Amino acid sequence: MIVAIDGPAGAGKSTVAKLTAQKLGFLYIDTGAMYRALTLKILQNKINIRGEDKIIATARKTGIRLEKKPDGSLKVFLDGIDVTREIRQPIITQFVSDIARIGGVRQLMVKLQRELGKNNDAVIDGRDIGTVVFVDAKKKFFLDADFSTRVNRRYKELRESGQEISHEEVASDLKNRDMIDSTREVGPLKKAEDAIYLDTTNMSIEEVVYKILSHLSEKNG
Repeated sequence: MIVAIDGPAGAGKSTVAKLTAQKLGFLYIDTGAMYRALTLKILQNKINIRGEDKIIATARKTGIRLEKKPDGSLKVFLDGIDVTREIRQPIITQFVSDIARIGGVRQLMVKLQRELGKNNDAVIDGRDIGTVVFVDAKKKFFLDADFSTRVNRRYKELRESGQEISHEEVASDLKNRDMIDSTREVGPLKKAEDAIYLDTTNMSIEEVVYKILSHLSEKNG
């Protein structure tokens, strides 16, 4: 069974998807980490962020692997190297949406994501999981929250990870990512018609996970 969770940055998708997968004993597929890994390689190789042909060619020759750890979390490997921590750097956050908007890149990533989900019960989160990647997912959810709440959550997350970044920088980044994600030509951020909408503004992570599990248990999931 595939459980698809979509929504904008800062809505809590990754944390909720990870915990939901742990509760269900499913594989957690972090699509954002996959795009971040490719972005890391693009920056490491000093490839022009606007050079789409070169970026697509690089993506074709890039190995990205997700490995499930005993605690249910993921390790992310880029060409065989563990980059789980490196892909969370602010510079990656700044450019990942620019990489993810490229049609040729998304086609390659969608193929990989479908391969990962083909033979596994999985919870997968992203921007276009329910609308493009797994349109036939058993259950689809769209997580959202008001802008200020999303900024506060992302700011707290980044500061707790040791990153020096201002509240204003986080707000600017989220605003930019929202614009790019919702207006890109391929796989734009939008709610699937059959997705369950959850406003998480006033909900804790545990409450959101409980809500999702409740919906999954209805009518035998």
